[in-house]
Amino acid sequence: MANLKEKSALVTGGSRGIGRAIVERLAADGADVVFSYLSNETAAAVVVAAITAAGGAAHAVRADLGEPGAGRALYDRAEELLGPLDILVNNAGVAPHGVIADISDEDFGAVLAVNLNSPFSLIREAARRMRDGGRIINVSTLNTVLAGPGMAPYAASKAALELLGRVAAFELGARGITVNAVLPGATDTDLWRTNNPDEHNWDAVTSMTALGRIGQPADVADVVALLASHDGRWLTGQSIKASGGLG
Repeated sequence: MANLKEKSALVTGGSRGIGRAIVERLAADGADVVFSYLSNETAAAVVVAAITAAGGAAHAVRADLGEPGAGRALYDRAEELLGPLDILVNNAGVAPHGVIADISDEDFGAVLAVNLNSPFSLIREAARRMRDGGRIINVSTLNTVLAGPGMAPYAASKAALELLGRVAAFELGARGITVNAVLPGATDTDLWRTNNPDEHNWDAVTSMTALGRIGQPADVADVVALLASHDGRWLTGQSIKASGGLG
């Protein structure tokens, strides 16, 4: 495991699924972690308790990243708890299904608010305040590579986030701050199960995955941990597929 002792991290959307796995992995590697959650206070408390029991340190902060100014407020709170940050993981996201013809301006804007506007705000604060040598990691999606129907707002917002990260990598490189995106493939989360209730779909995706299985949140968290560590120092401006060979 990477040595992240004396490092401070902020992870958005850290109470469940991939976000929880990232929080737990960074804490296990020694980082002090602040993570946000939207509404499930019980789930957030479970994560804090598990990390504390394992000897780590974590703080849960409620934040609605769809609200204007929420990103900056969250960054402020993380600094109040931990001091200057070393690691920022933009993981929170919403992924409603619907074909383009049925999507309203309001629905499209709501997705952009969470998936793009708040990450932009957080990256901007990191550009101003993060310690030199820091790490910014944006959790995107394989849907930016494997496009399909019903995912327009989600895929578009995540594709924009990837490009934002590439620009930020050039702007922050002189300070040794790396900026990368991780693109999870099919991963066994509540969101995946909700959107894919048909087991035949699981079988079809598994057959197209080189490693022959659906991913687990920890599989993605391990890639994030690499990018957050000293070993990830020469990776920046990259979009890395964490998909087991899918896509």
